[in-house]
Formats: sequence, structure tokens, C-alpha cells
Amino acid sequence: MDTDHHLDQTKLTDMVKNKNLDEFRNFGGIEAIVKLLKSNMENGINGDEDDLIRRRSIFGSNTYQKPAPKGLIHFVVEAFKDTTIIILLACAALSLTFGIREHGPKEGWYEGGSIFVAVFLVIVVSAASNFRQERQFDKLSKISKDIKIDVLRNGRRQKASIFDAVVGDVIFLNIGDQIPADGLFIDGYSFRVDESSMTGESDHVEVDQNHNPFLLSGSKVADGSSRMLVVSVGMNTSWGEMMSSITRDSNEQTPLQERLNKLTSSIGKVGLTVASLVLGVLLVRYFTGNTEDDNGNREYKGVDRNLNDNFNSVLRIVSAAVTIVVVAIPEGLPLAVTLTLAYSMKRMMADQAMVRKLSACETMGSATVVCTDKTGTLTLNQMTVTKCCVGFEEATKHDFSRNLVELFYQGVAFNTTGTIYKPKSGSSLEYSGSPTEKAILSWAVQDLGMDIDILKQNYTILQVETFNSDKKRSGVSIKNNISEKNIIYVHWKGAAEMVLALCSSYYELTGEIKTMSDEKRSQFENIIQGMAASSLRCIAFAYKQIEDDNSISKKNLKNEEDLTLLGIVGMKDPCRPGARKAIQSCRAAGVDIKMITGDNIFTAKAIAAECGILESNNQAALPGEVIEGVEFRNYTDEERAEKVDIIRVMARSSPLDKLLMVRCLKQKGHVVAVTGDGTNDAPALKEADVGLSMGIQGTEVAKESSDIVILDDDFASVATVLLWGRCVYNNIQKFIQFQLTVNVAALVINFIAAVSAGNVPLTTVQLLWVNLIMDTLGALALATERPSKELMHNPPVGRTEPLITNIMWRNILTQALYQISVLLVLQFKGRSMLGVDEKTKNTIIFNTFVMCQVFNEFNSRSLEKKNVFKGVLRNKLFVGIILVTVVLQAVMVELLKKFADTVRLSFAEWGVCVAMAAVTWPIGWLVKFVPVGKKPVFSYLKLLRCGSKT
Repeated sequence: MDTDHHLDQTKLTDMVKNKNLDEFRNFGGIEAIVKLLKSNMENGINGDEDDLIRRRSIFGSNTYQKPAPKGLIHFVVEAFKDTTIIILLACAALSLTFGIREHGPKEGWYEGGSIFVAVFLVIVVSAASNFRQERQFDKLSKISKDIKIDVLRNGRRQKASIFDAVVGDVIFLNIGDQIPADGLFIDGYSFRVDESSMTGESDHVEVDQNHNPFLLSGSKVADGSSRMLVVSVGMNTSWGEMMSSITRDSNEQTPLQERLNKLTSSIGKVGLTVASLVLGVLLVRYFTGNTEDDNGNREYKGVDRNLNDNFNSVLRIVSAAVTIVVVAIPEGLPLAVTLTLAYSMKRMMADQAMVRKLSACETMGSATVVCTDKTGTLTLNQMTVTKCCVGFEEATKHDFSRNLVELFYQGVAFNTTGTIYKPKSGSSLEYSGSPTEKAILSWAVQDLGMDIDILKQNYTILQVETFNSDKKRSGVSIKNNISEKNIIYVHWKGAAEMVLALCSSYYELTGEIKTMSDEKRSQFENIIQGMAASSLRCIAFAYKQIEDDNSISKKNLKNEEDLTLLGIVGMKDPCRPGARKAIQSCRAAGVDIKMITGDNIFTAKAIAAECGILESNNQAALPGEVIEGVEFRNYTDEERAEKVDIIRVMARSSPLDKLLMVRCLKQKGHVVAVTGDGTNDAPALKEADVGLSMGIQGTEVAKESSDIVILDDDFASVATVLLWGRCVYNNIQKFIQFQLTVNVAALVINFIAAVSAGNVPLTTVQLLWVNLIMDTLGALALATERPSKELMHNPPVGRTEPLITNIMWRNILTQALYQISVLLVLQFKGRSMLGVDEKTKNTIIFNTFVMCQVFNEFNSRSLEKKNVFKGVLRNKLFVGIILVTVVLQAVMVELLKKFADTVRLSFAEWGVCVAMAAVTWPIGWLVKFVPVGKKPVFSYLKLLRCGSKT
């Protein structure tokens, strides 16, 4: 590796930063830098392992230093900031102080110490969960940044990770690519870049070899194609320096988490109100002498008696009120969402979907419409030329005249972004580029005998116009170096009907040129329609000759009229095997599928019928089901709103048509998911509720604009994402039902007992214990339920469906009423019924309450299905958590008596607790026979309020 005084990393870095090539111009400019870097414009670097290691050791690797992710201590500190935790710690400190003062250090620490231990466990679980989520995001972030790039090494174009790019690499760039490192423009056409991520300037910058050959890492290719030479990587680039200083905030809150926080806040306010009432009632009862101690004596005997006893009694009353606040706040809800999303994201990666934005998980579950691409998503994107028509005849390789085949060579070899690599070993040729380009190159070489190396020696490219999604064609002007030096050939290639419209003549197989009459044009249109109806993508080739006036005018490609049609090729792109089944699954789930494609209306119809988007096998669609982009574009807003639900296929559409459809669907109240792979799809991907980009064919711009990346480009994976989205939403609803049952029951029991009897049967520590095991273990058990196929038989949730449905309210209230009834009977009649003392009675109440939640956890596995045990043994985590919960409860009751304020129970007493709890199963089964209305419960309250105002 040559690193003399003409070239070191500092000089290379400064050259790109300052955009100044002057120091190297005297030595030959870019060519000199290529040589000094021991690279080659045509073959790239050597690229073997030793060469790559040597380059990384001298110039660095294409990675950048990042701030360390937040550690466990950070999340522990965050957990301590919770208001409830602060209140509990204050109560624990006071309880500890007065407990030790009253009962001595040996026994006085029990209550206060118990609260401290419970709070510690809550903090540890919360911090550990958030820490795990942080690590999960960090891992996903690394995967999402691992972009694949096209590099030229040892003469061979190959895929490599962006992290593997080294100084000296020659890299191919196309529209939508991210520039992977700082570099210099070698060659290319119509090349413009978006440097807004680096400079803040929104205008696209033109890059060429003479005036501005500098390419900045992190920029995006806005137009054209090129090859670049890498001169700085990683921390030696401005992008690397900037990215190393950015800290990623993983505390992104999804819309569902925000709704849950509001729900938690509302329940907290209810709890605070109830606690204030209880505090007031208990204080009044105490100071009026209506409360008794353990010996049956009146507690309050006047201020002048024992001030310490009075203070302790008041503290216990305040502690009871705080307990009600604690039990009212369902702190497990945000944790359940976090666990569900983290688990789902991990599983979705295995199912070929990488989540870039958290909210997409849950939003996808509410989707009502999916607007999908055709190529690569519904089809395999493995193009093969199966038919070629010249004139009005189908042609084989032996039919072409010598002049015609030479024109085809020109049109294929130079009007392409693909490449052909010839291995020295003599093995088969390797084709690179888009599937369309690879198919055409392969056809020209194998069927027509094209030798691209000879053609490149004989011709010079003058001007290139890259493929444009609006014009749907690309063009090139070339000049023969050997003969006919005064003639310029202009070749166009693109969508058959678009190119045909520009032709005034056509070639026949014999090599004779005929005038294009209206009748002949109509015949060609019928040929295109026939090929398209057979699911073939039609590409037309046309050319014209121009006299060279020695100025090499840049207007050559502006003159697009009077072309001569060379021929039309038809390419087959078969449907993906699982596409039809996935579409049927989505439609059964009430999700409408709309195909939006740039292909002509006949190809679009054929593929739509093959995939099941159009139900009729003969492609006969109902009126309005299949339209072209221009027709949709020209509708009035009212017409669009009226017809958009009927449309199933939109052909010959532009990216703006796609955006228009997404906006129209959203205005009608739909939750819209959109798939896209091109740079021009970015606006629609951003506008959609969920943007799904393609991981293989998708450009970096498309991926950056999307919420989820489909790693295998398969529509079946889109259907899987839909299923997972519904699973996330459903799992969270299950936990909400489970958690609110606990909260409602505990709140009502403690309130009634406190107001009527003057004390609470469930102590602060016991309720903290219930919250801990139900919030964390319960969330883990219900949040990790795998998706079931039944979820795809339900209609989509949409935008307006309430989070807590009528079915959930029915289940919550039934179970809560049963638990309240049983525990209140035990509270007031338990001693006489069971023949036990007060301590044992309170322990039975606590144990029965926990056992009720364990049994009700099974009921919560399904909101509607009567058989809640189906598949339970397959979910080993759920079974394991149930067993762990029961064991921990037994330890709490039998061994941690001082900590939990319990006494040991006999087998018979345990049997009573389990028997009463087991009744929740038949109740859960019976209540699901009770029908509920579809209208949300709280909508009636709104109607009542409106009625009272009127």
C-alpha cells in the first residue's frame, strides 16, 4: 500500500470536506488517486482478505463510535422518579421509624422493611424490563444500518455490507441508494445527490467529474447512476463524526402506550378520590372513638394520653389510604406493552419483518386496507424474456437480419444500468442489476449472441437519460468509433405502449423499415395487449439516427419523436407461490387489498386475477374495479371518495397517484398500510399509517421512509405482519382485562372494608405483592401468546374501536363482582363460617384473592372463546409462569409470615382458597354465552350528557 507524501488519510479527508481537488490535479486528478490507492477504475481493488485487512489497518473501517447504551443503573434511577414509588418510600420510612420505636429493632422493622423490599422488587423488575428493551433496540438498530452495497472487486460486481467498504473500493450507485462513504465520482450519467442530511440544503446537487466530483457519506442518490471511488470511511467522514455524537432515544411511545398512560392516569385519579374518601372516613372514625385495637379497647383516648400511639394510628390510616392508591394504579399496563412489543419484534424478525418504528406493530393490527406493489411483492421479481415480436411476427435468434441484430445490441448494451461479468475460469457469465435489466442482458447474450466487450470498444456513449417513473423509459445516444463517425444513434427502451406512441415507423424481421399507420399502430397495440393478458411485462425498443454536427449536442435525447420501433419483448415474472393464499387470508380478515402498479392495465389484470385480487379467472372485473392512474388522477375529490373503495387495481400509476390514493383512503377513515421499494414511493410510505418497504429490492430512501422492512420482499410476509399486529393488540387487550379485574376487585374490597369496619383486609405489602406478580409475571404470560389463525377471521379494529370493548367490560365486571362478593363474605362472616381467628381469616382472604387471579389468568387467554385451555400446553412460558406464581405465593404465605403479615394455613384451608378461586372458570365459561351490544358502553354516557344539555 503506497502512502507517500502525496497521499495520506488526512489529505483525503480534507479534500472531500473542503471539496478541493487542486492538490492532486497536477498529478492526474482522480486517476492519480486511484493509482495511489492501488485500485483500478475498471476492476476495483484486489479484494482478498489480506488486502481488506491491510486497507482497514491504514485507513480505518467503515464504522463509527457510538455513545454507550444506557445501563441498568440509569433505568433504576428513572424508576425511582415514579410518584407512587416516592410516596411508598416515604410511608416505608415513617413506618420503619415508628415501628422500631414502638416494638424495638427486633420486630419493629417488619412492616416498614416489607414495604422497602416490595418497592425494591418493583424497581428492579421495571428497570430490568426497560434495560432489556434498550438492548433489543440497540440490536435492531445495528441490523437496520447494515445496508448492502454493490462493489467492484477483482473485476467482479458483488454485494457487500456497508460496514465492509474500504478506501479504494469502486462502488456502484443508483437512484435511492445511500452513499456509504466519502468519495469521488468516477463516471455516471445525470447524477444528482440529496445532501440535505449533511448540509441542510434541500436542493439536489449535480455531481460530475469536472466541476463537482465529491460525494459525501450519508447523502442519498436523487437521480441517475454512477460509480464512485471511496477515499474516506467511518470516523474519517463528516457523517461518521456526526453520527457518533447522536444518542438514539429508545423511549419512543407508541399511540397505544399513550392511550394506556391516559387510562392509567384516569384510574389513578379514581383511586386517589377513593383513597381521600377512605382517609377522611377513617380519620373521623378514629378521632370520634369508633375504632378498636386488637384487644377490643377504644383506640383514641384523647390527645393528652399517648401521643406516640396516636401518631402510629394516624400513620396506619394514611398507609391504608396510600395502599388504595397503589392498588388502583395498574402500573403493569405500560410494562405489558413493552414486553409484548419487544417479544413481537423479535419473533417478527424470524418471520422476515424488521420493525423500524414501534408504533407500526400495533397500528398494523388495525389496518383496513393494504396498497401493494406488484413486481417483487406479489411476483418473484425473477424476470425471463419469453417472447420477442419484430414487426408483427414472433422472432427467434435465427430470424433477425444483420442490421437489426446490431441495433438490438446497441439498444441493450448501452441503454442499461446492468453489467455482465466474465469469470477468467471460463464459467458461466454473471449478470448484475435490476431483474428487468438482467433478463434483457441475458436474452441478448444467450439468444442474440451479443458480446458486450466488443461493443464497448466500438462505440462511445455521448449522453444517457436514466429511467424515469413518469416517462417510464430510459434513453442513450452513442457514436461508432470505427465507421459512420458522422452518425449518432439514439436508443429508447421502456413501457411498450409509451415507446410505441413515439414511433412513426417500424422494422420488419427482414430488416425493411415500414411507415407506422394508424392501422399498424392498432395492430401493435393488440400485440401488446395480448402479451400483457398472458402476464407478460412488455418492453419496447426504438431508435433513430441523427446527423452529428460535431457539437455533440446535449439535445440528442430531447428529440423523442419519429422513432423507429425495433421490437417488443415480453418478460414473465411469475406470481409468488404463497401470494394468493396470503391475499385470501387478508381478505378473510376484512382487509381490502389494492394493487398499484406501473404496468399496463392488461398485465395488471392478469397478475391480479392470478393472485386472487380479482376474483374472476377470466379477468372480467366489475365496473370501477380496475382503472389507470390518469383516470384516478382526473377524478374530482368527491368522485375519488365515492369510488376509492371499489378500486382493486390501479395500473399505469405514478408515485403521486399512489400518494393520492393513500390520502383519499385515510380521509375516509381507513387505516392504510402501503408497500413500496422505490425512491418515488417515499411520499406514500410516509403518508401511510404503516409503510412497508422491501428489504431486497428496496432503495435506502424507501427503507428510511418506512416503518417496517419486509426482508424477503414477499407479500406473504406482509400478511404475517398483519397477523402479528393483531396479536400485539389482542395480547394487550387480554392483559388489560386481567389487570383491571385485579384493580377493580382490590379497590372495592378495601374501600368497603375500610369504611364499614375501619381496617383493610389486604395490607400494603400484600397489595404490592399482588401488583408485582400480576403486573410482571401476568404481563409476561399474556404478552407472549403466539398469534392464532382465528385472529384473521375477525374484522379489523380500525381507528374508532375503543381499547376496552364491551366484551372485555362484561368479563371484567363479572369476575370482579364474584371476587368482591366472596372476599367480602370472608371479611365479615369468615371467622364464624370457617371457625378461624382474625389473622387466619385475613390470610385466607389474601390467599383466595391471589388464587382467583391465577385461575382468572386462564380466562384471560381468550376474550371470547369458551375453551380457554386450547393450546395452553404449547405455551410453555405461560404454564411455567402459573407454576412459579403458585410456588411464590406458597412461600409468601407459609415462610414469609412476618414479611407478609400472614399465618400458616392448613391443607383444608388451602383447599378452601383453591375451591373458591376455581369457581372463576365456570363463571368465565357461562358469561361468554351472554351477548353484548356492539355500541361502546361509554357512548351511552355521551348521549345522556347531550340529552341533559338539551
